[in-house]
Amino acid sequence: MSQSLSPKQLLFCTYFVQTRNAREAAAKCGYRFAQRTAARLLRRSDIRAQITALDREMLRTQTDIAAGYARLAFGCVSDAVALALHPDGETVPLEEMDLFAVSEIKCGKNGVEIKFFDRLKALEKLEALTNSRESDSAKELFSAIGKGAAALQEATL
Repeated sequence: MSQSLSPKQLLFCTYFVQTRNAREAAAKCGYRFAQRTAARLLRRSDIRAQITALDREMLRTQTDIAAGYARLAFGCVSDAVALALHPDGETVPLEEMDLFAVSEIKCGKNGVEIKFFDRLKALEKLEALTNSRESDSAKELFSAIGKGAAALQEATL
């Protein structure tokens, strides 16, 4: 699919996915008549297919990031506590432990000190991701409404 697109067209697709502004995306790519070129590019099925693929990839990445933040915010720390309370001299089964929420481990004269990632910050980041997804959905809705109105206007002319 993307083999038929030039590097400039691929860049247009990337900028469009980031900004949702076709004219701006075309201008960033260096197209001379940005508005006209953007409209022409968006009518092409291979360009739309590339944009759809990039949208899916971005959504998948956001989903992975959200899963990581959720794991930090809501994950269990019992393995880390077991590590801190583990008797000296015994082997520790680290491969079997879930230490995802641990940011730092220090062994000192007072024993093992474990620091965790900030759960509140993880929740805030998770909330920001959720809000940006809702905002993107609203933008898509308004964009679809605008395109529908434009199509109706063209049909009546």
